[in-house]
Amino acid sequence: MTQTTGSRQPARWASLATFIAAALLASLYLSWRLLATLDFLYPWLYESASIGQHIDEFAPQNRYRERFEETTRAERVRLFAEIARAIRRDGRGLELIRYRDADGETLGILLRPPERVHLQDVARLVTRLEAVGLVAMALLAFQLVYLRRRRTTLPAAVRMLGLTALGILGAAGVVLLLGPRDVFYQMHVWVFPADHQWFFYYQDSLMSTLMKAPYLFGYITVALVALATVFLALIFTLGARLTRQLDQPGR
Repeated sequence: MTQTTGSRQPARWASLATFIAAALLASLYLSWRLLATLDFLYPWLYESASIGQHIDEFAPQNRYRERFEETTRAERVRLFAEIARAIRRDGRGLELIRYRDADGETLGILLRPPERVHLQDVARLVTRLEAVGLVAMALLAFQLVYLRRRRTTLPAAVRMLGLTALGILGAAGVVLLLGPRDVFYQMHVWVFPADHQWFFYYQDSLMSTLMKAPYLFGYITVALVALATVFLALIFTLGARLTRQLDQPGR
């Protein structure tokens, strides 16, 4: 990272760290938004994640809801999409979701009260995280303007990706050391209210059965990270090119 002015090295590294952090958050936000438009790939993961077989096994065992195993693949895809849309609408409409058989007959209300409360908690969390993503997008724009004014050149995109990858690999190593499932559960303990249920057995929850939780979330996380990597590479490439162009003589 070179600079035509005489700024101190710590300030330059601080600018780079801020840019990379904002780019990472913005990339995750863009990836999330894209996956949301695709219902988080549920229609495509339905077969590869063996969700149909999972539902056929556990739906008949449900202690609170009946006949969910009579729903079709299309109905299950619709139900997941309804939940995803309700979460993006601050949880509105969750109580209205009903499941139907192949003939269109209503078989029951999908979500029990504890499930609705949990999904409303998730909706509030998503709203906050999306706000963070928007702030990161704004910070990226500010950083580019700041770097232009300071005539500071960002490193090559490959180098910034390498620095980001080192940080991510370090975080992933910590997660693997602690245990992914333990980390997943501890995050729930930290994020959600202590008196709100967030763990549901398949025999008690059509929501968990429909989503094959938490296994489906693993697939979605891989897709989220893969897409975010693409967005991150594009942002780094754009930032490096813009600052190099602006640092050329005569500009």
